[in-house]
Amino acid sequence: MSEKNNTIQHKLNELSQLVAWFQGSDFTLEEALTTFKKAEKLADEIDADLTKLKNDIVVVQQRFDREA
Repeated sequence: MSEKNNTIQHKLNELSQLVAWFQGSDFTLEEALTTFKKAEKLADEIDADLTKLKNDIVVVQQRFDREA
């Protein structure tokens, strides 16, 4: 599935493909749970990446405010 060094954009594209699968002609009920779990895991990774990025931005902003 996804590697740790994937960018957020790459993960979003991958998640988009997984979501699109549910509306596509390849959809099968038997595979739905597996695909859903993959999408859920990827969404959690994206959320964690965005949270880390937000925290990094806050730290940089605080440093900038102190130096200004």
